Amino acid sequence: MLKKIKTAFWTKLAKTKCNHIGKYLKVNGYSKFTKTTYIGDFCNFNGMKIQGHGKVQIGNYFHSGMDCLIITENHNYEGGKIPYDETNIVKDVVIEDCVWIGSRVIILGGVHIGEGAIIQAGSVVVNDVPSCAIVGGSPATIFKWRDKEHYYKLKEKGKFH
Repeated sequence: MLKKIKTAFWTKLAKTKCNHIGKYLKVNGYSKFTKTTYIGDFCNFNGMKIQGHGKVQIGNYFHSGMDCLIITENHNYEGGKIPYDETNIVKDVVIEDCVWIGSRVIILGGVHIGEGAIIQAGSVVVNDVPSCAIVGGSPATIFKWRDKEHYYKLKEKGKFH
Protein backbone atom coordinates (compact mmCIF):
# COMPACT_ATOMS: atom_id res chain seq x y z
CA MET A 1 0.00 0.00 0.00
CA LEU A 2 2.82 2.43 0.90
CA LYS A 3 4.53 1.75 -2.44
CA LYS A 4 1.32 2.68 -4.31
CA ILE A 5 1.04 5.92 -2.34
CA LYS A 6 4.67 6.83 -3.08
CA THR A 7 4.24 6.04 -6.78
CA ALA A 8 1.10 8.20 -6.94
CA PHE A 9 2.96 11.05 -5.22
CA TRP A 10 6.05 10.91 -7.48
CA THR A 11 3.88 10.60 -10.60
CA LYS A 12 1.75 13.59 -9.63
CA LEU A 13 4.85 15.66 -8.86
CA ALA A 14 6.37 14.80 -12.25
CA LYS A 15 3.20 15.99 -13.99
CA THR A 16 3.67 19.45 -12.44
CA LYS A 17 7.30 19.76 -13.60
CA CYS A 18 7.42 18.56 -17.22
CA ASN A 19 6.44 20.51 -20.33
CA HIS A 20 4.51 17.55 -21.77
CA ILE A 21 3.56 14.12 -20.45
CA GLY A 22 1.74 11.46 -22.44
CA LYS A 23 -0.72 8.83 -21.21
CA TYR A 24 -0.05 6.42 -18.35
CA LEU A 25 3.08 7.82 -16.73
CA LYS A 26 4.41 5.83 -13.74
CA VAL A 27 7.13 7.21 -11.47
CA ASN A 28 8.18 4.70 -8.80
CA GLY A 29 10.97 6.66 -7.10
CA TYR A 30 12.28 10.17 -6.56
CA SER A 31 12.63 11.81 -9.96
CA LYS A 32 13.47 15.38 -10.93
CA PHE A 33 12.30 16.74 -14.27
CA THR A 34 12.62 20.15 -15.92
CA LYS A 35 10.23 22.40 -17.82
CA THR A 36 12.12 21.40 -20.99
CA THR A 37 11.26 17.70 -20.53
CA TYR A 38 8.80 16.01 -22.91
CA ILE A 39 7.65 12.47 -22.04
CA GLY A 40 5.72 10.13 -24.32
CA ASP A 41 3.05 7.55 -23.53
CA PHE A 42 3.38 4.52 -21.20
CA CYS A 43 6.69 5.58 -19.61
CA ASN A 44 8.05 4.13 -16.39
CA PHE A 45 10.69 5.83 -14.22
CA ASN A 46 12.32 4.26 -11.17
CA GLY A 47 14.43 7.28 -10.23
CA MET A 48 15.61 9.88 -12.76
CA LYS A 49 17.23 13.29 -12.40
CA ILE A 50 17.28 15.63 -15.38
CA GLN A 51 19.56 18.64 -15.01
CA GLY A 52 20.20 21.65 -17.23
CA HIS A 53 18.26 23.84 -19.62
CA GLY A 54 18.49 21.57 -22.67
CA LYS A 55 15.40 19.90 -24.09
CA VAL A 56 14.92 16.24 -23.15
CA GLN A 57 12.54 14.32 -25.37
CA ILE A 58 11.62 10.79 -24.26
CA GLY A 59 9.54 8.57 -26.53
CA ASN A 60 6.82 6.04 -25.76
CA TYR A 61 7.28 2.85 -23.69
CA PHE A 62 10.46 4.09 -22.00
CA HIS A 63 11.73 2.29 -18.88
CA SER A 64 14.50 3.39 -16.55
CA GLY A 65 16.26 1.78 -13.65
CA MET A 66 17.07 3.55 -10.39
CA ASP A 67 19.34 6.58 -9.92
CA CYS A 68 19.64 7.62 -13.58
CA LEU A 69 20.92 11.06 -14.60
CA ILE A 70 20.56 13.14 -17.76
CA ILE A 71 22.79 16.23 -17.90
CA THR A 72 21.99 18.75 -20.66
CA GLU A 73 24.20 21.65 -19.58
CA ASN A 74 27.92 21.92 -18.94
CA HIS A 75 30.47 24.63 -18.12
CA ASN A 76 32.33 26.27 -21.01
CA TYR A 77 35.97 25.26 -20.61
CA GLU A 78 36.94 27.07 -23.84
CA GLY A 79 35.70 30.47 -22.64
CA GLY A 80 37.62 33.41 -21.22
CA LYS A 81 38.69 31.81 -17.91
CA ILE A 82 40.14 28.56 -16.64
CA PRO A 83 39.12 25.95 -15.68
CA TYR A 84 35.84 27.35 -17.14
CA ASP A 85 34.03 30.67 -17.43
CA GLU A 86 30.53 31.87 -16.48
CA THR A 87 28.88 30.65 -19.69
CA ASN A 88 27.26 27.26 -20.17
CA ILE A 89 26.96 24.92 -23.12
CA VAL A 90 23.43 23.54 -23.52
CA LYS A 91 22.75 20.40 -25.58
CA ASP A 92 19.48 18.51 -26.05
CA VAL A 93 18.89 14.78 -25.50
CA VAL A 94 16.54 12.63 -27.59
CA ILE A 95 15.47 9.15 -26.48
CA GLU A 96 13.25 7.33 -28.97
CA ASP A 97 10.50 4.76 -28.32
CA CYS A 98 10.95 1.49 -26.40
CA VAL A 99 14.31 2.35 -24.84
CA TRP A 100 15.34 0.58 -21.65
CA ILE A 101 17.94 2.21 -19.43
CA GLY A 102 19.46 0.27 -16.53
CA SER A 103 20.15 1.65 -13.07
CA ARG A 104 22.71 4.41 -12.48
CA VAL A 105 23.10 5.34 -16.14
CA ILE A 106 24.41 8.82 -16.97
CA ILE A 107 23.44 10.40 -20.31
CA LEU A 108 25.24 13.57 -21.40
CA GLY A 109 23.87 16.37 -23.57
CA GLY A 110 23.87 16.07 -27.34
CA VAL A 111 23.08 12.32 -27.29
CA HIS A 112 20.41 10.66 -29.45
CA ILE A 113 19.35 7.15 -28.37
CA GLY A 114 17.61 5.19 -31.10
CA GLU A 115 14.43 3.13 -30.87
CA GLY A 116 14.63 -0.16 -29.01
CA ALA A 117 18.10 0.47 -27.59
CA ILE A 118 19.17 -0.96 -24.24
CA ILE A 119 21.67 0.80 -21.99
CA GLN A 120 23.49 -1.41 -19.48
CA ALA A 121 23.42 -0.42 -15.81
CA GLY A 122 26.23 1.90 -14.74
CA SER A 123 26.99 3.14 -18.25
CA VAL A 124 27.99 6.66 -19.27
CA VAL A 125 26.44 7.56 -22.63
CA VAL A 126 28.45 10.26 -24.42
CA ASN A 127 27.72 9.34 -28.06
CA ASP A 128 24.62 8.52 -30.10
CA VAL A 129 23.23 4.99 -29.75
CA PRO A 130 21.74 3.37 -32.88
CA SER A 131 18.33 1.71 -32.89
CA CYS A 132 18.27 -1.78 -31.35
CA ALA A 133 21.85 -1.50 -30.07
CA ILE A 134 22.79 -2.81 -26.64
CA VAL A 135 25.51 -0.66 -25.12
CA GLY A 136 27.47 -0.55 -21.90
CA GLY A 137 30.53 0.80 -20.19
CA SER A 138 32.15 4.17 -19.75
CA PRO A 139 32.00 5.49 -22.34
CA ALA A 140 29.15 3.27 -23.51
CA THR A 141 29.96 1.21 -26.60
CA ILE A 142 27.95 -1.34 -28.58
CA PHE A 143 28.57 -4.91 -27.45
CA LYS A 144 25.46 -6.59 -28.86
CA TRP A 145 22.36 -6.02 -31.01
CA ARG A 146 18.74 -6.91 -30.45
CA ASP A 147 17.25 -9.33 -32.95
CA LYS A 148 15.65 -6.62 -35.12
CA GLU A 149 13.28 -8.98 -36.93
CA HIS A 150 11.93 -10.23 -33.56
CA TYR A 151 11.74 -6.68 -32.16
CA TYR A 152 9.75 -5.30 -35.08
CA LYS A 153 7.39 -8.32 -35.10
CA LEU A 154 6.60 -7.71 -31.42
CA LYS A 155 6.13 -4.01 -32.10
CA GLU A 156 3.77 -4.71 -35.02
CA LYS A 157 1.67 -6.99 -32.77
CA GLY A 158 1.52 -4.32 -30.04
CA LYS A 159 3.34 -6.47 -27.47
CA PHE A 160 4.50 -3.74 -25.09
CA HIS A 161 5.31 -3.82 -21.35
